[in-house]
Amino acid sequence: MEIIIIFLSIIIIILAVFSAIVSFNSFKIKKMVDELLEKGNIKDFKDIFLSQKDKNDRLEKDLQEAFLRIKELEDIAKITIQKTAVVRFNPFNELGGNQSFVIALLDAKNNGFVISSLFVKEGNRVYSKSIKAGKSDHALSNEEVEAINQAMKKNDKKTRTKKV
Repeated sequence: MEIIIIFLSIIIIILAVFSAIVSFNSFKIKKMVDELLEKGNIKDFKDIFLSQKDKNDRLEKDLQEAFLRIKELEDIAKITIQKTAVVRFNPFNELGGNQSFVIALLDAKNNGFVISSLFVKEGNRVYSKSIKAGKSDHALSNEEVEAINQAMKKNDKKTRTKKV
């Protein structure tokens, strides 16, 4: 009889330890579920799913708007001045210094203008000529051609856009 009592006592102790382990694990799981369900604010997984779907829809809409805005900005950037070059020169070989200059200002498609400033004894003369696709309807000086060529070469790598 004593053996049965000892045997039952051991079984009771084992069951008590097992019960304590199960209770501890149950507490841990309850804590994780409470964190997932925002401490009772969300009653079921349907609410979680619908909440995440709404967030996803808003993010998708925001992403589409961002891509449209990027496209608009890329279109604007194509017609802004992106390529520049300055060439300084002396129009009178040995008189004075390189106080005259040409500035080429071009967009991504090599459209823009050149500004030429000639410094002479009587003062300063400034001229402007339009440029389309790297060419002009007006006669260009060697310095203007050089400035246009420098501008077109210098920034060609920067103006290429990456397709996504």
